[in-house]
Amino acid sequence: MQPDETSTAHNSSRAPEPVGLYPHARRAGNLLFLSGVGPRQRGQKAIPGVELSEDNEIVRYDFESQCHAVFQNVRYILEEAGSRWEDLVDVTVFLTNMKDDFATYNRLYAEYFQSNQPCRTTVEINCLPTPIAIELKCIAVIGEGR
Repeated sequence: MQPDETSTAHNSSRAPEPVGLYPHARRAGNLLFLSGVGPRQRGQKAIPGVELSEDNEIVRYDFESQCHAVFQNVRYILEEAGSRWEDLVDVTVFLTNMKDDFATYNRLYAEYFQSNQPCRTTVEINCLPTPIAIELKCIAVIGEGR
């Protein structure tokens, strides 16, 4: 089966490597769908603001630094796939600790999305595949759809 010209996978050279068999993003028509994006940094095992125990359990974490890192990774993926931060139309936020982290997330989100206000859903989950406290799943318009 031939891949559809309007459905193209994109991988960023600046965002962290995926932890599974999936692309950073996939374009379908004039939409760009991002896979879940966390705060890790490309080529590094350490997670910004996370201190782990010997058995890989989170001892403490700096949620604010994770947020900044996630937003930067989303920006990297968008830009390398031909879109922009301002073109985001939907953001799904996964938090592992809504009670302690939501207020910080909401404050930072308001700063980053001051001029562009995509739709947003925020959910608390038990854990993520790596020892992180936040992951974003995003949809943006691309190219002629702007």
